[in-house]
Amino acid sequence: MTQLPRHPIGTSELAASALSLGSWHTFDRMDFADAVDLVRYALDRGVTLFDVGVYGLPGKPPVFTDVLWGAIMRAVGVPRDAYLASVKLWIEGFDARGFAPQLKNAFLRTGLDHADLVILGDLRRDDVRLEDLVGDLAALTDAGLIRAWGVNNWSASTIRALRRIAAERGVPGPQIAQLKYSLARRSIPDGQPFAELFDCGLSMQSSDVLEGGILAGRTAPDREIGRDPGSIREAIVATVPAVTQLAEKLGATPAQLAIAFTLSHPANATTLVGATKLAQVRQNIEALDLLERVGADELRTLVEPFWVDRGIVDPEGP
Repeated sequence: MTQLPRHPIGTSELAASALSLGSWHTFDRMDFADAVDLVRYALDRGVTLFDVGVYGLPGKPPVFTDVLWGAIMRAVGVPRDAYLASVKLWIEGFDARGFAPQLKNAFLRTGLDHADLVILGDLRRDDVRLEDLVGDLAALTDAGLIRAWGVNNWSASTIRALRRIAAERGVPGPQIAQLKYSLARRSIPDGQPFAELFDCGLSMQSSDVLEGGILAGRTAPDREIGRDPGSIREAIVATVPAVTQLAEKLGATPAQLAIAFTLSHPANATTLVGATKLAQVRQNIEALDLLERVGADELRTLVEPFWVDRGIVDPEGP
């Protein structure tokens, strides 16, 4: 039975399982008992990293996937030191008080007393000093509230600036970049600007790997999914028949093919999946067997025709 390997998160003391579980709308789309069984199985197979971000937005319906996750972990009865929790922090809510109020709210909702990893959400403000972000995160680290931090879909140049500021201050910098990475969206993670960062020790967490289920064959998603950089979603849908055909030829599902591809990236510490069925978790883990059978180089060659955002999205990032 395949057990998930672990990979270091940057130069921190943390190591993440090759697959991580959670994300936007996951546990709020499941029966509670089924979710407990799913998480227990995932832990038994070596999943150690859970994304438990607070994803509610002002003016939108409330979401509870993180609250449910906390109840699920209590029902499973897993010791706190047996897993890593990754919490989202939003730049929109950063003010003179720093990130502490957001973190306190996340702890209230999940039952956590510290976050192993925090990921800063998309940078959509130009009135926040990077020095203030680095300083606040250093203070949270010193207080024992977080252990490491990273960013979600930030540009390579901005990450480079964060790392420079942190080095000058002698404090921890970003250890990981959560990036959209899939058969279709490769321009940023596979581009030269991020290659240089990866060579300097930054890790990647692949996210949006199934394009909201589209690359798994569900071409008309019935739920809200992530942004569409480059406006290429229709082009991605058009590749699905060929993706399915290749997966069948390799004795795999389209989802396994998509996940195995992300695992082939040398800087990928972990791939985030939002499974809502136990069978999906089983199949996702079997993507490692596909990668081993086919080999990373051959797999990347076979899926080259599905790279939709090449020449459309700037490799530098947002």
